[in-house]
Amino acid sequence: MINAILVFNNHGKPRLVRFYRHLAEEAQQQILRDTFHMVLRRDEHVCNFLECGSLFGSPDCKLIYRHYATLYFVFCVDSSESELGILDLIQVFVETLDKCFENVCELDLIFHMDKVHYILQEVVIGGMVLETNMNEIVAQAEAQSKLEKAEVSGSVWGLERGAQVWAQGRLGSGYHAGASVLWGGGRRELVALRVSQPAHPQGKAHRVGAPHWGVQGAASMQVLLCCQG
Repeated sequence: MINAILVFNNHGKPRLVRFYRHLAEEAQQQILRDTFHMVLRRDEHVCNFLECGSLFGSPDCKLIYRHYATLYFVFCVDSSESELGILDLIQVFVETLDKCFENVCELDLIFHMDKVHYILQEVVIGGMVLETNMNEIVAQAEAQSKLEKAEVSGSVWGLERGAQVWAQGRLGSGYHAGASVLWGGGRRELVALRVSQPAHPQGKAHRVGAPHWGVQGAASMQVLLCCQG
């Protein structure tokens, strides 16, 4: 069984952390520190797996890792897993990331953490290996990306319609407004609200659908705001 998957850079900064055993936060942080120090001391010419004693509370725990550029990919496993099999699995995971991000780098793991976790879940779930076919993993990741884009497109249409209803109902039939999502991430979205004719000079915050809009009187304006998605 795979107990944990850890990815950290040359300075020990974690970039991906997934534990498949319930551990307290302090215990997880201690495992991260101990794992980094054990791997960092290894010479480049030795094998890529080592015994780690009772790191997870059992004597048969092993660390299997690969070093790519500035990142260490470390799989913490028990004795039931094959060392060479896990080395191949790490290679599959990294090559999949490379295909999905086109020459993956450390910044991709920082700014696209949700996608990285989704790809990892296609490979390993619950500490068990789920899929090793890279083409299948990439296909699932691309399907998920298309689904997310479709949801964002639908939310843009809803915002446009909601803004138009608000402009006509609040300001009169001669007014027009449009809203569009410029960026979507997690539950928050950066939205642009455009009013084509003068808003009411005493305009205050109004509600358009789910978000709250801050509107100030202006002849022609575009407002950027961060709202709940």
